[in-house]
Amino acid sequence: MTEPTAQRHWQAACPNCGAPVEFASAASVCAVCSFCRSTLLRDGESLKKIGVSAELFEDYSPLQIGSAGRFAGEAFTLVGRLQLSYAQGSWNEWHALFDSGPNGQKSGWLSEDNGSFVFSFDAPLSEAIPRAHELTLGERRILGGQGWSVAALTMTTLAAAQGELPRPPVPGRKYLVAELRNAQDEVGSLEYSDEEHPQWSVGRSVRLADLALTNLREEQSKNLASRSLPCPNCGAALEPKLESTQSITCPQCSSVVDISAGAGAELAHFKQQAGRPPQIPLGSTGTLALGDGQAVPWQVVGYQERCDIPETSDDETSFWREYLLFNKTEGFAFLVDAEDGWSLVRPLTGAPQLGGSSVEWQGQRYALKYRYKARTTHVLGEFYWRVQKDDVADVTDYDGGAMLMSREQTGEEITWSQGRKLPASAVINAFRLQSSAAALARDATPGSGTSLIKRIMIALIIILVIILLVRACSHDDCDSYKNTYGASSTEYAQCLNSHGGGRIYPSGGGFFGGGSFGGSGSGGGHK
Repeated sequence: MTEPTAQRHWQAACPNCGAPVEFASAASVCAVCSFCRSTLLRDGESLKKIGVSAELFEDYSPLQIGSAGRFAGEAFTLVGRLQLSYAQGSWNEWHALFDSGPNGQKSGWLSEDNGSFVFSFDAPLSEAIPRAHELTLGERRILGGQGWSVAALTMTTLAAAQGELPRPPVPGRKYLVAELRNAQDEVGSLEYSDEEHPQWSVGRSVRLADLALTNLREEQSKNLASRSLPCPNCGAALEPKLESTQSITCPQCSSVVDISAGAGAELAHFKQQAGRPPQIPLGSTGTLALGDGQAVPWQVVGYQERCDIPETSDDETSFWREYLLFNKTEGFAFLVDAEDGWSLVRPLTGAPQLGGSSVEWQGQRYALKYRYKARTTHVLGEFYWRVQKDDVADVTDYDGGAMLMSREQTGEEITWSQGRKLPASAVINAFRLQSSAAALARDATPGSGTSLIKRIMIALIIILVIILLVRACSHDDCDSYKNTYGASSTEYAQCLNSHGGGRIYPSGGGFFGGGSFGGSGSGGGHK
């Protein structure tokens, strides 16, 4: 006796417009009509209209309904999509239908955000689920028997829905999505669209290339060409090259423009002063490896100068540069040019284990190095986030020898990044630069030459003053008596007695007593 095959298709007419609506899974409870966008709930053998979905906004995703692939050896097809928005942008949740599962099929979610992808699955929880207002950014929680760190608390709006979905969507509803990360490189999500019954899911980062996807959308170049927008400040053409670009710098007037609203919308922008040109020109391509992985080509698509915010007036400001790199299969990474050298870093899916003044990630310990606030002072190119004027982040850096770890907190989000240090020669070779290794190895601070000269001058002045004081204090006023009458003469002895009984030696206190020469080298963290 053979097992009955899973019901693969069920079709009915949309009660609003009459168009055919097809379900690929008998377990799916709702769908969005592709013609009139009515949200339809299955009611026995018929469909019931329960609302209308907003129109999807163009996000130039390479995925679409009907795209198919394999994950962990199992075949899946994308049958639905939720388009979610928040203050800093938007992301997609693609409903993936697998051919396996306890009832013949199972659902998963392929999350797409800023060129990165996470495959997650709904999971049960034995612990009491915390209420939305009970969660605090950065706190530790035990869920599903594992320790998690709360990485983001995002007020989200369900902007639009498409295709077949396992739960009825409510477009326009605002709710909290809490993102948690752990040391096993996993990301967990608590979705409070139903406050009484929040949904818990657990996932891992995936590479789009590893999913063996078929039936993707056509090449995006033609679509991107139609994205050309006028700069709201000077009218020059803004032509983003990436699908995920949220902010772009005008090549003519250097204004930073938020293009997330798309064509036809009023584009928010701010003006900025011209900064130093990047040492690696925008558009350059270089081949570099992340960690122990294979070297791949990276294109420079964005550039930003940042500085720390001194804690006291005695602390000096340090500047550094960050190049935003893009690879179509790897997503985004950052090439950092700082005072202590070059590094290639990338955001983590998970979060390291905290332990006092150090963290541990995949068996390696990283020691606390700096804590500081970082401000963005100048940007060029394209960015997958909305760049705000004078963006400020709380940063903590950790050192692991050849490797490094960094934690950045902005608003209601914490991001961990891991990277490796690079010699200047590796950067030169990767991007085929004309600069010498010495030029790229120099302090990256825009004002670093002035800062270094200032410190040297202060040190030289202090040394000169000390030498003069020592010489003055060591001078013997009775030398003329000694030279004329001899060191054992009565005249010389009387002169010594009249001047207080002898010489003043440097080791006798006074001029060398206590204190330091200021805080030019102390206090404040530096990138």
